[in-house]
Amino acid sequence: MILPSTTITNPDPYRAPLYEFCLTPHFGRGNGSEKRGNSPGTNHHSPAGIGEVMYSNVLLASGRSTPASANPCGPGGGISERGLSRSPQLISRLPLHHYLSGNRNGGFLSNIPPQQFQEMNMKKKGDKSREETLDPEDWEAMRALGHRIVDDTMDYIRTIRDRPVWQHAPPEVKARFEGPPPAGPERPDEVYREYIQSILPYQVGNSHPRFWGWVAGCGTVMGTYAEMLAASTDAVSGSFAYMSNNYVEMQVVDWCRTLLGFPHGTSGLITSGCSSSTLIGLAVARNTMAGYDVRAEGMHVSGKQMTLYCSDEAHSSVQKAVELLGFGNDALRRVPVNDSLQIDIPALREMIAADRSRGYHPVCIIGAAGTTNTGAIDDLNALADICAEERCWFHVDGAFGAWTAIAPKYRHLVSGMERADSLAFDLHKWMYLAYPIACILVRNAAHHRNAFSLTPTYLAHGEGDRGLTGVDVPWLSDYGFELSRGFLALKAWMTIKEQGTEKYGRLIQQNIDQAHYLENLVQEAPQLELALPVSLNIVNFRYMQPGLTEARLGDLNKLIETELQEQGIAVPSTVSIRGRKYLHVAVTNHRSRREDFELLVREVIRIGNGLA
Repeated sequence: MILPSTTITNPDPYRAPLYEFCLTPHFGRGNGSEKRGNSPGTNHHSPAGIGEVMYSNVLLASGRSTPASANPCGPGGGISERGLSRSPQLISRLPLHHYLSGNRNGGFLSNIPPQQFQEMNMKKKGDKSREETLDPEDWEAMRALGHRIVDDTMDYIRTIRDRPVWQHAPPEVKARFEGPPPAGPERPDEVYREYIQSILPYQVGNSHPRFWGWVAGCGTVMGTYAEMLAASTDAVSGSFAYMSNNYVEMQVVDWCRTLLGFPHGTSGLITSGCSSSTLIGLAVARNTMAGYDVRAEGMHVSGKQMTLYCSDEAHSSVQKAVELLGFGNDALRRVPVNDSLQIDIPALREMIAADRSRGYHPVCIIGAAGTTNTGAIDDLNALADICAEERCWFHVDGAFGAWTAIAPKYRHLVSGMERADSLAFDLHKWMYLAYPIACILVRNAAHHRNAFSLTPTYLAHGEGDRGLTGVDVPWLSDYGFELSRGFLALKAWMTIKEQGTEKYGRLIQQNIDQAHYLENLVQEAPQLELALPVSLNIVNFRYMQPGLTEARLGDLNKLIETELQEQGIAVPSTVSIRGRKYLHVAVTNHRSRREDFELLVREVIRIGNGLA
């Protein structure tokens, strides 16, 4: 989408690029020689530095540079009163740097004292003949702010490696978010300034190349644009007819189906996360395998206790889904794992047989395509065979590991996943998209729809070939529990088209190779100990100190984790494996480089030596 822009005629051709004098990011106060995003002497880690990445409206840039001698503000950049007084039209398009820098000369809202600004608005509200809206009163000023936000966003992502991975929000920042909502309006530039100062610097940090804690994605630039585009139309998806958003979501689901090896006719839905996907998948399993109409009669009429099976390493979202669906946590059988932390197949068979002998009704086996703690992948073909023998639903939790299927060198690791009756997986982890976006695939589309479809009279649809309720594509809201659904699929659609699936496969393969590289670094360092061989993209290791008890080693490694985070070096997390605490590094970041893992090993040893 190309937005129309106004051409500004400047009477002085030599000084035409007046608005370009602030194209240099003002991370700090430089000497005018700074290059964009690289101001000498600037502390890029400081909140103030981040808050001053400010430069001009990108649509106004002329594309040619101006000698420092021609800059009416001198070599340090900025805009002078002389420049501001030249054109009221130009003033409305000046970069937000001017308004945030304290210079109040010019014809923008920023030269109005806050009290007067609110009084003006109150007077307007008092005019009974004037109907109100939330649209801006000064569209050009809001356009300038929008371009400024886009510019700042691009600089933030481009220079993210130059900042700490994470920083602790101090008490004074927390205190800023206490108190009642404002009764009157605040200037948009001041609202943005508060974001820059009090919100942007204190993020979790998962977009940084050295964020490896838990299992998190890192976002893409095209995905950022997609989120803005979806928000600009207040886009919805999943309901109504003859609407492109539905077609986009259905295509993204079909891409996922194809890439992950599911057959034509498989049903699917974009969700907010694997927790939602798991809930949907297990709801379909329950309703299909119960043997009666659960939707009509409820769980209390079940003649036999239904049971489900997963490994000790299964994600907590499985238990939450089981509880929400009315099975009860006692119905979830946690099967022991083998030495590779995969579900123990003989133990699973024994538990199913024991439950049948007690009159229970086994309905579902849940396999893991990459556990959160270690990346372990269950023997999915063996689980599929047991499900066929025992007449159980086969659900796979592939939150991040499912995407191993598109990495040429490693796709064999998830063999058997394509045999699942339902597969839950994220796109905001190993497809690197911004939170939230995930997907659920269900092999039998009729079973999927029967579990959720509900059409009250006010949502009647599917008649005729005209209007928003005509016959077009299935309403995706009939395949999940949400009716109000945003356009999450757009960021997947745009980013996959921009990059291509082959590059995604190479990146996932690269992350797995990086995990093995870190594994080798750990094995070569006498101060470090590997928890177990790396099976996918997760490395668990710990700092060792002879003579310390297991409890003391656990405390020490927890301190190392905290120091790495507080010093802004890296963000690992910690896990307990067989009663021992380890640093946990999950590599699902397209920005990580091998040098980052070398730095991590050096810093763990340095901090560990200091603490021990």
